This record gives sequence, structure tokens and C-alpha cells, in this order.
Amino acid sequence: MSNDNSVTWLTQEAYDRRKAELEQLSGEGRLEIARRIEAAREEGDLKENGGYHAAKEEQGKIEARIRVLTELLKNAVVGEAPPSDGVVASGSVVTAKILGDETTFLLGSREIAGDSDLDVYSEQSPLGTAILGLKVGESTSYTAPNGKSIPVEVVAVEPYSA
Repeated sequence: MSNDNSVTWLTQEAYDRRKAELEQLSGEGRLEIARRIEAAREEGDLKENGGYHAAKEEQGKIEARIRVLTELLKNAVVGEAPPSDGVVASGSVVTAKILGDETTFLLGSREIAGDSDLDVYSEQSPLGTAILGLKVGESTSYTAPNGKSIPVEVVAVEPYSA
């Protein structure tokens, strides 16, 4: 696994789901929003046309999601979850004591978790950066956005399985 921060680990299922979403948005999604914009444009005065402005805003959201998905898929590492060797890595389900409270979360991308209700922390988040590479039983601390130092101890590390 590369140390490049732009690499995201994805299961094959998560990769396929995002690829299908990208294809839908790039094809039918773009065509549909273009039709809505054109229909709204034909209604007349664009300054007072709520439908036109809503469609243009939706178009911006679609284009932004297309950019996110394109970048994600370009940099994705696809495969099974890395085997658990007790070391925190991208794609790991981590149980940690944070401020003394035990919590379990996925370290990686929200795209990996799909519909799971598991909390997800990015490897680039303050918590993710602090615990990446730690072994079970090791402790560290990270600086929260409010400037406070937060103690964290790794209790368990397991591979994520969708």
C-alpha cells in the first residue's frame, strides 16, 4: 500500500457500485438535467425562474459528484480487506478507547462502508493520522479541531467486510 494520501482502498463491490453511479451520472444523469434546464429555460425570464435555478444547482451537484467519483476510482486500490495483523491500516475496523470511551469505526473512506451504519474516519483526519500504523495495545494522542489533546488507545483491529 502506497503512502500517497490520495489512494483509497475499496472492496470490489464498493468499486463496482461507485463505477455504476459514475456511469449513470455521466450518461443519463447529465442528459436528464440538461433536459430539465432546457425546459425551464423555455418558461421565460430566467431571473424569476425557480425551476431553472434549481436545475442549474442540481447540475452543479452532479458535476461535483462526477469529479469526486472519477478521482476516487482513478486512485482506488481494489481487493479484499487487508489481513488483520493487529496494525491499524486503511480499510480496518478499529476499536479504540478515545477519552476513555470505547468506540468502533472504519478507518478509510465513506465509499468503502456503503450503507453500513459504522462511523467512518478518514486516514487524513486528526484521529486517522494519529493511529495509522499503531498496533493493538498502543496509545497516542491527537489534537482535536478545538485544540485539545485527545488520548486514544487501540483496543482491536480487524479487516472490514461488507
